[in-house]
Amino acid sequence: MAKEVSIAPAHGKLGILIPGMGAVTSTFIAGVEAVKRGLGAPIGSLTQLGTIRLGKRTEGRTPKIKEFVPLTSLECLAFGGWDIYEDNAYEAATRAKVLEQTLLDQLKEPLSAIRPMKAVFDHDYVRKIDGPNVKQGSNKMELAEAVMQDIRDFAQKNGCNRLVMIWCGSTEVFHKSAAVHQSVEAFEEGLRRSDPEISPSQIYAYAALKLRVPFANGAPNLTTDIPAMLELARRNEVAICGKDFKTGQTYMKTLLAPGFKARMLGVQGWFSTNILGNRDGEVLEDPGSFKTKEETKLSVLQQILQPELYPELYKDLYHAVRINYYPPRGDAKEGWDNIDIFGWLGYPMQIKIDFLCRDSILAAPLVLDLVLFLDLAQRAGMKGIQEWLSFYFKGPMTAPGLYPEHDIFIQLMKLKNTLRWMKGEDLITHLGLEYYD
Repeated sequence: MAKEVSIAPAHGKLGILIPGMGAVTSTFIAGVEAVKRGLGAPIGSLTQLGTIRLGKRTEGRTPKIKEFVPLTSLECLAFGGWDIYEDNAYEAATRAKVLEQTLLDQLKEPLSAIRPMKAVFDHDYVRKIDGPNVKQGSNKMELAEAVMQDIRDFAQKNGCNRLVMIWCGSTEVFHKSAAVHQSVEAFEEGLRRSDPEISPSQIYAYAALKLRVPFANGAPNLTTDIPAMLELARRNEVAICGKDFKTGQTYMKTLLAPGFKARMLGVQGWFSTNILGNRDGEVLEDPGSFKTKEETKLSVLQQILQPELYPELYKDLYHAVRINYYPPRGDAKEGWDNIDIFGWLGYPMQIKIDFLCRDSILAAPLVLDLVLFLDLAQRAGMKGIQEWLSFYFKGPMTAPGLYPEHDIFIQLMKLKNTLRWMKGEDLITHLGLEYYD
């Protein structure tokens, strides 16, 4: 067995700070409060329900993950966040219409106590919405310092020993890394002169990393995946991960595409379209925000199928993604996929998928797992990019120059092997020859 990693105990309260208190956040917080009160089960959460095999299959050691590694218990979580709207968590959940009102009414007291702090907002980055609860500052450095003060005040008020920040805000418009993003010094100078290339999500990430608060990015924005943030995370020894929660249609792609490649079946075309309402759908009506989302959605198949290695199967693959705002659907998104595949001797076949999913119901357990695992990584001294958490993202962060692994089954093996490594257990390769010697 390998040497066990030193992990600081999960004593005291863990504060969860969330930019964006809309449907996903309110569903996540309400869900945790419901689970604590026995009003529901944490279905979809690996940290709460998942198990991990240790040693050989014949040993019969399969503890729950939360009993194997020292995760923070749900009773020790405190919630806070920022939003451009003034709705408290109860009002936000009621407006989102994801959860039944009868359940929300049983949780009204704890949810109503969670009120959003004034948000950092820039209409140039999210064009389709506007709200009154917005910070003012003479420059972006002042805004960053105001967020840092919010973080300190929240920790003191709630008696938090540790903090984690996770972006659950709207998708910002697409933009590429610029000169201001190339170093911490350049970024800080850019904050002082309010460089237009610095987005609100980058201001939150900077504030978190400066205070050594781990940061996860649940949207496809250019946020921590810039040289300045990677440098700051390493310098301050902070864990980061992202980006873009893998919930509905892309989740299905990471299940199916590895299966096609495993059996050497060809794919000629994959057409995906979505209809959705809620604030997410409204924001993605803007072409700039859609472009950001489209980039992560399109990259998945390219990385899984590897057309450069299998040109006869995938080099001519036509892949398109469409998103349409449809207010009546609310959070109950519908994703349609038409997949044209071909098999033996090139004979064509088709697969049709109609996934009527609930975006926030799928995202909420991911938020829970990410904050608990990020806190674990921080207590284990794991700084910088946490690639083992790729399992949860459409566009996983990796070391510069390293392609991301999108195959969900490889991602899960990486995650569980990382947990085994932390606890000094043997990594599992699934070779299995020892059973037949």
